[in-house]
Amino acid sequence: MHRTKLFGIAGLACAMMTLGSVQPPIAEAGPRYGDVQKALTTLAKNSGIVGAIGELYIDGRKADGGTAGSRLLHGKGGKIPENARYRIGSQGKYMTAIVALQLVEEGKLGLDDKLSDVLPIVAGQDLVELADEITVRHLVQQTSGIPNGHLDIFDFMTDYSPAELVKKTRDLPRTGKPGEKYHYSNTNFILLGMIIEEITGTPPTEEFERRLFDPLEMTRTYGTSKPPEGIKGPHGHGYARDAEGKLRDMDRLNASYGAGTGGVISTARDMGRFFSAYEKGKLLPDDLRQVWEATPPGKPEAPPPAERMCGNEPPMRVVGGAAAGFNAMTFSTYDGRVQFAVSTTLAVEPHAPTSIIQQAAEAVLCPEALAVHTPGRSGGRPGGSRRTLAALSIKE
Repeated sequence: MHRTKLFGIAGLACAMMTLGSVQPPIAEAGPRYGDVQKALTTLAKNSGIVGAIGELYIDGRKADGGTAGSRLLHGKGGKIPENARYRIGSQGKYMTAIVALQLVEEGKLGLDDKLSDVLPIVAGQDLVELADEITVRHLVQQTSGIPNGHLDIFDFMTDYSPAELVKKTRDLPRTGKPGEKYHYSNTNFILLGMIIEEITGTPPTEEFERRLFDPLEMTRTYGTSKPPEGIKGPHGHGYARDAEGKLRDMDRLNASYGAGTGGVISTARDMGRFFSAYEKGKLLPDDLRQVWEATPPGKPEAPPPAERMCGNEPPMRVVGGAAAGFNAMTFSTYDGRVQFAVSTTLAVEPHAPTSIIQQAAEAVLCPEALAVHTPGRSGGRPGGSRRTLAALSIKE
């Protein structure tokens, strides 16, 4: 999700990453994993990180977990429970796309159906330019050319309907012709959410519950709908700077920001269940997964294997979501056996900590990646050695 302005704290230094090692009780002769608590403790030492929680799951069982930092700013409020709920942000796009593609699988929707046909309101109210050329496939793959919208991040109270959010983008410049190139836009998923409701007669969050949360026993996951709707139970609070430079608590983040992704609030356990099921092919057939995972023109290509998480040993999917006050990420092996889900609450620009969250994940999932390798050693980074986790700065 995007904001109307950038905000952050400059010159935030990262402490040296220190590692422990734990052996999951379920894998007597498997790979060793780093200590989650130590990785998160180091992560939380970074200025701009208010709190961090995370849990490691292997074959559906919790192997390790931890919590660091505090619930509130300046060390106040005590620790965040490691099983606390948190906002997953754009990770919810997976859920929206999966439900839309399940409707395709059921024959209720077609990939080449035109937006103006499946969602008559967009033509009737002139909400989207070229609605008679944009297809469901374009929305799923973000090649519709529909621009991204912006809202005031400090407006906690206004309840915008999905149609109103789409209308706000009508006079913004298009990013290309339908199908021409990839361009990240939340508006695509707002429209997919509207299509889901048009076809099923129920809001996307209810379809998420019926099709995903209940079958996968994601018992502590739910979608927000009406502002201001906070997070149930003890949880971390994130912060953003207003125009006067004052840090403001973003706990009441407007639920309208979650339009199209359900504004989903979840836990590490539940996100582990979701991505394990996805990777094991339990949510979509292969042909429709390929539609979602396609790399259309303009979409960033995956880096070479040696430059990926853990040097691609093991191969891993990294999915994140961020907005004012938080950055949440889930790391999952492609075989669906291992998941590490992390939530950070922030007092810094939300995308700034991504690299150090990834480093914390490497400290847990592949602690050997932190060792300095000799030139030419297999699996090393460009230049023949992997980086050490030292003195990386968060930048605005």
